Amino acid sequence: MPSSKEYKDFILEQLELSCDISCKPMMGEYLLYKEGLLFGGIYDNRLLVKITKTNDKFALIKQLPYSGAKPMYLIEDVDDKKQLQDIINATVSGLKK
Repeated sequence: MPSSKEYKDFILEQLELSCDISCKPMMGEYLLYKEGLLFGGIYDNRLLVKITKTNDKFALIKQLPYSGAKPMYLIEDVDDKKQLQDIINATVSGLKK
């Protein structure tokens, strides 16, 4: 099931604190970038981020974005803007290493 435009818009609104986030549509889903790095995406109306050593402290659960993909961390509490920002910043930091 592709992600809805409404859910994508909601997530981008929640991520407004991180103004340098961009979003690109890809086969019914949305890829998320910060500072030019692909850090996660919106898959089946779920916000998932790549697994890094720097974001494992958040104790997120692993899920597959789609069949055959590598696991990613699911961010369940998308209402907490501060925590979203912390998770994304930690993820991007880990991707830079």
